[in-house]
Amino acid sequence: MPDREDKLVGEFPFVPKQERAQQKRNALIESGYALFNSKGYEQTTAKEIAAHAGVATGTFYRYFSDKRQLLMSLLEDKLEKFLPPEPSWAASDPESVMAALFESHYERLNEVGLRRVLPELLSKDSELAEVLGAARRKIHARIHDGLVQASEKGLTWRDLDLEMVSWAIMVLVENGQEKESQSGKKADYLEMSKVICRMVFPPDVLAEFRNSEKNKMGES
Repeated sequence: MPDREDKLVGEFPFVPKQERAQQKRNALIESGYALFNSKGYEQTTAKEIAAHAGVATGTFYRYFSDKRQLLMSLLEDKLEKFLPPEPSWAASDPESVMAALFESHYERLNEVGLRRVLPELLSKDSELAEVLGAARRKIHARIHDGLVQASEKGLTWRDLDLEMVSWAIMVLVENGQEKESQSGKKADYLEMSKVICRMVFPPDVLAEFRNSEKNKMGES
């Protein structure tokens, strides 16, 4: 998505080369990150970002055209981290493999932060919505292709609408942390994985996966 991201970020008013100026710009970025996370996008102003960074408001506009550009510079190269991972249907133990995949995904989300900002911005920023929408469609297509391959091997329920299942998997994974915040309980990635595997695989196929895994462990 680099070409689209360049368009989202736009051309900066000024890109500093001297170390002192770079430090001011970095301080503004760190300030924006902290305030966007704590207050949200709409409730944060350029003036507040500058004050939090210990610089004048005019300094903010020396480096960024507006607060959106600062946010986009924070999101640059990170947008795909907000998207659900592609499950592996070929693993001998899909439940455990998927659980580990989801855990890594949510750890990356926590590292990036800004989760409360994206939903707030998407309804008002058509360009960002278009970029994320295109990326989600690619992820959906890859999940769907994987399910088709598994179906061709006779691994899935025969009457499944694989396209619908692909979207259901994405919705479940994308909202995993929302469930955690509402219930107050830490997300159980293995349980999430089990739900998906039961949605995709008949009981006899899951039993075969487990037996295969047990045999591998016995051989080792």
